[in-house]
Amino acid sequence: MELTIHQILQQFWHYNAFRPLQEDIIQSVLAGQDTLALLPTGGGKSICFQVPALAKPGICLVISPLIALMKDQVEQLQKRNIAAVAIHSGLSKHEIDIILDNCVFGQVKFLYVSPERLQTDIFRERVKRMSVSLLAVDEAHCISQWGYDFRPAYLQIAELRTLLPDIPVLALTATATEVVKQDIQDKLLFQKAKVFQQSFARANLSYSCLVTEDKHARLLGILQKVPGSAVVYVRSRRQTVETAKWLQARGISAGIYHAGLSFADRAKFQQQWIENRTRVIIATNAFGMGIDKPDVRLVIHLDLPETLEAYYQEAGRAGRGGKYSYATVLLGPADTEDLRAKVTEAHPPIDTLKRVYQALANYYQIAVGSGEFTSFDFQIDDFTRTYKLKALEVHHAIRKLESEGLLQLNEAFYAPSKLYFSVDHEELYKFQIAHHEFDALLKTLLRIYGGNLYSSFVKINERQIASYLQSTEAAVRKTLEYLSQRNIVEYEPQREAPQLLFTTPRYDAANLPLDKAKLTQFRKTAVQKAEAVINYLETTNRCRTQLLLQYFGEITDEYCRICDYCLARKKEQRKEDNYKILHDQIIAHLSQQPLHPKALVARFEPKFALDLTNIIRNMLEKGQLKYDNQSKLELIKS
Repeated sequence: MELTIHQILQQFWHYNAFRPLQEDIIQSVLAGQDTLALLPTGGGKSICFQVPALAKPGICLVISPLIALMKDQVEQLQKRNIAAVAIHSGLSKHEIDIILDNCVFGQVKFLYVSPERLQTDIFRERVKRMSVSLLAVDEAHCISQWGYDFRPAYLQIAELRTLLPDIPVLALTATATEVVKQDIQDKLLFQKAKVFQQSFARANLSYSCLVTEDKHARLLGILQKVPGSAVVYVRSRRQTVETAKWLQARGISAGIYHAGLSFADRAKFQQQWIENRTRVIIATNAFGMGIDKPDVRLVIHLDLPETLEAYYQEAGRAGRGGKYSYATVLLGPADTEDLRAKVTEAHPPIDTLKRVYQALANYYQIAVGSGEFTSFDFQIDDFTRTYKLKALEVHHAIRKLESEGLLQLNEAFYAPSKLYFSVDHEELYKFQIAHHEFDALLKTLLRIYGGNLYSSFVKINERQIASYLQSTEAAVRKTLEYLSQRNIVEYEPQREAPQLLFTTPRYDAANLPLDKAKLTQFRKTAVQKAEAVINYLETTNRCRTQLLLQYFGEITDEYCRICDYCLARKKEQRKEDNYKILHDQIIAHLSQQPLHPKALVARFEPKFALDLTNIIRNMLEKGQLKYDNQSKLELIKS
């Protein structure tokens, strides 16, 4: 019996009801309509394609740009006993081949694919043979050059649609301006589009910008005043360490998170923070994707975000549990000019792009015309040291080469060791008879991991294997590498380095096909987005939620009532109301008899003394009061 979408939600996620808009989006997808869904960070976007995919026969293709996020979602689905796999640049060709075969002939329900894989012949040929029910495009803003994270490989999705006619598309994003929303629909060739959008307003999130010359002192003051879990965003890895140490020295527990940490350290610091053993996590913008911690009460930016899209997502990590929470930017005297300079640095000249491209080709020894879809571990420190280049210059050059569709740099992610038997049962048995020294290891592998080793790559743990054999991890690895050389097994050792992928055959750097007009447009767009950030921070006469909503094309005259502007406005209004009450009471007292100023003030509570002095001075200046010949205050009758 087929399950309803509500039964699917209950059985696999143990939720009794959908969140706002989720059911509408799901029904649109089930009706076969191309759908664009804009839901805030933490709004439950993944359920919008996972539930309808489970309600329909066939496989759901999910396009996602972040390997770590893909891996996390696949693991979450597998924990729910839902068959899910992922293809990305960290896998070998044989691993990809096996996964695609399982998608064609097996019972796989979700195939996550990084966008650069859509161009490969092996994927395009196999996808034609799959029974695809839905194409889900996560982080859909990446398809638009007007967005804040344009990825050219996303443009291949339109071509994929020609291979999968009549298959509906669900595009999902948390942030998109009006221009980007339309661009997503155009680039994805939407037919009969349905657009669902939750308001970008967060009713429980107080936005503020605090001008300060001592950010650390101001940060400490905020953390001492506002209880609860916190995220502090900084620009560099060095700052994460320095800020965490500074807070720890003042009695506030703090961990760090940045892309340069090992998988083990990232996992340790993140878990300590999630379990509230650490109160504050100091992070670069590498932190946050896929993390849904409901009790975060405070997000503070010590350095300015480069776009309002990024700021909205990062600030939105606060208050997901519904409690009143804060998103604060600490603005220093030189911050706006530093941001403008950073945007300029992020767009290096053409000569720099060619020089870095040539150095990468030399570093990996790739001949002209070869290397397409070849992935390499990328250690920027070793690369820059080898070619005497500046790390920041290299980082920006690679990002621009990405925007031109020439390279793809994927973030560091942890990939455990994997093993696959290259031979069948009979050949393995013959090998064991002929080579007794490997018999114990091969039997142990089959005992621990079973027959799946013959059909697919299986995650293995060398430490566990060594324990069974009463050996060492190093010895196990050495033996597996030898067996791999003998073509008995395919062994993929553990890795966690960033992956650099050449998405085209290597060019002669002198003839690199760079679109100067497009690069100029990217620079112009980046400048505009940085200026939007500066305008948001420097505007002091308008509700901050209104400013953010306007940027995303949502116009409202409602005040949020909880941002720094609204709170100041409320305070000023209370002050005006108090002034009017005190003003009227002064008139009431003096209408009975003239009074010396001190005697008049003495008739009120001491806390109003200063306000009363100001009101009396103001009434004298306006000619509402005067002193009589005994220096008493009396009313001037109009």
